[in-house]
Amino acid sequence: MAVAVAVATAATGLAGTAFAAPSTSAERSAASAASNATAVVEAARTAAFAHASATGVSKGDALHAQDVMIDPEGARHVRFVRTHDGLPVLGGDLIVHLDGKLSYTGVTRAAAHAVKPAAAKAKLTAEQAAAKAARAAKGDARSAQLVLDARGGASALAYQVSVADKDGSHTVVVDAISGKVRSNTPDQDEFLSPKLLDTLRERGESADPATGAGSTAATSGLVGSRSTGAAAYPSAAKGTGKTLFVGTVGLTTTQTSRGHYQLKDPNRYGTETRDAKGSYTEKFSSGSKFTNTSNVWGNGKTTSRVSAAADAQYGITKTLDFYKSTFKRKGIANNSKPAQAMVHWGNKVANAFWDPTCNCMLYGDGDGQMFKKPLVVLDVTGHELTHGVVEATANLQPTFVDSDGNQYGEPGSLNESLADIFGSNVEFYAKNSKDTADYLVGEKLGLAQKFLRRLDHPSLDKLEGTIDYWSADTYYTEVHAGSGVSSHAYYLLAEGSGKKTINGVNYNSPTYHNVTVKGIGRTKATAIYYRALTRYMVSTTDFHQARTATLKAAKDLYGSNSTEYKTVDKSWAAVNVTAANTPRAH
Repeated sequence: MAVAVAVATAATGLAGTAFAAPSTSAERSAASAASNATAVVEAARTAAFAHASATGVSKGDALHAQDVMIDPEGARHVRFVRTHDGLPVLGGDLIVHLDGKLSYTGVTRAAAHAVKPAAAKAKLTAEQAAAKAARAAKGDARSAQLVLDARGGASALAYQVSVADKDGSHTVVVDAISGKVRSNTPDQDEFLSPKLLDTLRERGESADPATGAGSTAATSGLVGSRSTGAAAYPSAAKGTGKTLFVGTVGLTTTQTSRGHYQLKDPNRYGTETRDAKGSYTEKFSSGSKFTNTSNVWGNGKTTSRVSAAADAQYGITKTLDFYKSTFKRKGIANNSKPAQAMVHWGNKVANAFWDPTCNCMLYGDGDGQMFKKPLVVLDVTGHELTHGVVEATANLQPTFVDSDGNQYGEPGSLNESLADIFGSNVEFYAKNSKDTADYLVGEKLGLAQKFLRRLDHPSLDKLEGTIDYWSADTYYTEVHAGSGVSSHAYYLLAEGSGKKTINGVNYNSPTYHNVTVKGIGRTKATAIYYRALTRYMVSTTDFHQARTATLKAAKDLYGSNSTEYKTVDKSWAAVNVTAANTPRAH
């Protein structure tokens, strides 16, 4: 994930502001919503400075609104990024909480310390910092920007540098005084970590998943798929996707003229899949449009380049529909903008990515040896697009990254966990008979252990060494392996502990100290985790802070004396995350 701070337009502080409107009332007009949001933002900004001892806001700080959330119960929440003396602050994000009368009720902040740096003047030039960043990331450095790095318990003047190579880009942060590389983070969020790929190579394991699954029931078509029959073009049309992994599905496409169609969904903000044609481009506009005269996309086999595109388009639109139907979220960033994807990305790339640089999904075709098919399965898409949702909300960041690109630290693990949680929910939402909804991740990749990760008993994943319970060592655990802590807590909250069979899949979820947990159901558990993500998590949230966030979310939704609230607390205790063992320093 990129660590760049996006500062909203200074004139209003509301560029890209998103709203979570009450699901029980009619949607407000854009004008009244914007007016209301402006008042909420100003109240939150004023409260942040008035309660500086709690919020950590100080002289020289400016707060730029990224998100405004208005709860059905009346509470308001404003997510801010911060600048200090005009410089973007990494790790300076915070959420100010207000009641229905716009009175201050609390804050969630990423940095627990002042963001003012010890030194105010850089010793390195931008050119020197760019050169150091280029060497660290082994690529070509772009412009270097002065920032304040408030991550890791201290604040320092630094340069943030974007470094590109043929495989993607990195964001490198270089200390402006010492020249030390403070962080070197891949911008693309890879589904398969370098560590996992090394493990598969060492085992000599290959994955060749079955494709051409056949037809599905008519109900697998997309909600809103229709043909307008209009003479005016472009117009929506009802197409058919013959996918690699989920059979024959309905796709809403664009009829561009009489008898001509494009793989672009006008009913979902213009969401589109294109062909990268083996290039490593991170510009969606460089991808080639998929067009045809039949409105049938693919043949269910890799012999058609379009089959993978049909999978991608289906998965993306199902993910959008899940978020909109479940949370009223309008697009990945909740701004009614299209989701985009490119298939056939790169040369023999055995991975899939969420790429903040192009704000799109990138799918490799596999390397032909270890992974022999494109990575376009449904839960991979749900997982990766959820990284986009996390980026647009809490923007959870890894704590550190090793020289091979493996990411570590609890916020990064929480990010991966949320991607697995909501990715599995996309499967449950889609109800596709060719891809059974389950709490397994990557079960259609063709791996020998029959899945990549699983939420009920994470440590059954021997490939990544995923963990079931928290310990002090979790800080040093690779993020995909560490994701098991909160994924396990979520599963226990939804389904409970012990043996059960769901949709024909057998589960047997253990707990720390063998406590028994009775689940509250997937619908409520998912609502709690989504509210926690959007209202109470910030870029540095760890597992103990995630516990607090989900408890606050459960209190909002169901009350502090509710079974739901008590079960949230118990589910975290069942993975060894408690108030009593909270580390003193995060």
